Amino acid sequence: MSAPSSGALPEAVRALAEADFGAVAQRFRDAGFVVGLPASGILTVKSSTPDPARASVLVSVGVHGDETGPIEMVAHLVEALSQSPAALAVDLMLCVGNIDAIRLGKRFVDADLNRMFRAQRGSLAGTFEAGRADVLIEATRAFFDGRGPARWHFDLHTAIRPSHYPMFAIVPELIADAARERLIAWLGEAGIQAIIMNPESAGTYSYFTSEHLGAAGSTVELGKVGVLGQNDLSQFAAASSALGRLLRGEPAQPAHEAPHVFDTAQSIIKLSDAFSMTVGRETWNFTALKKGDVIASDGETVYTVQHDEELVVFPNPDVRVGLRAGIMVVRTA
Repeated sequence: MSAPSSGALPEAVRALAEADFGAVAQRFRDAGFVVGLPASGILTVKSSTPDPARASVLVSVGVHGDETGPIEMVAHLVEALSQSPAALAVDLMLCVGNIDAIRLGKRFVDADLNRMFRAQRGSLAGTFEAGRADVLIEATRAFFDGRGPARWHFDLHTAIRPSHYPMFAIVPELIADAARERLIAWLGEAGIQAIIMNPESAGTYSYFTSEHLGAAGSTVELGKVGVLGQNDLSQFAAASSALGRLLRGEPAQPAHEAPHVFDTAQSIIKLSDAFSMTVGRETWNFTALKKGDVIASDGETVYTVQHDEELVVFPNPDVRVGLRAGIMVVRTA
């Protein structure tokens, strides 16, 4: 994917894609908020009078540089909010994850940033994205430090392949029950059709904030990858409205339809360069396989379907050795 032409973009979209918070930051500052720019691509907006009951919300976009739809959606949402800054009812952190990859119109520079939010990085430790993850981790810890218990993190993505559920989310199982229920309700309000409960970390940003910082975090997949400035923003309408209501402290709206919830049956890990999958990058997310079907093989290791039916999500045989090459999920009762 080629880099977008900034000249054709709405100003708010150009600014966010380039991590230029100048105008938005100034409007919030003029309205009396405590505004911070702790690192490139990060904006924090906090109340001048700390309140433990005030929610803290982290919204991240562009963790993958070619996933541009959420950048456009959030740019318009934050621009509108900054024009009426008194309406902001939460402490907000806005993060543009991989600015360099966005500029290049690529998914990443050296390696997948959304596998770097863990202590053990192996051969990825010296990559550009490992350094960027360290910056994000430090700023995120500082943002949530001393905040009250109402903590949210929405890491907004788009999928690189079609999906039988175009809008879906990954939710860490370790989130406390009450917070997880509120998160799932919000996801339904945001038009999310399917939710995958994730029992273990794959190094993602949202799992990190859930595990280490007490946030109700979720990786939210909003449709399919598109070119910056050319996304159909109507597909993000429900998510944009739900996020706007949360940031303004407005009452939640009921979901049009409750999301389907899936448990993770198994993670497919690429153990060596001998790894091969019977499904590839072109396979739609949530494609069903039957019991006994071979999913992948890796030397003497063979991954097969263990339940009557398992659905494959994120199949990608081209990941680096040691990383997850797919998730197999099952419908909950």
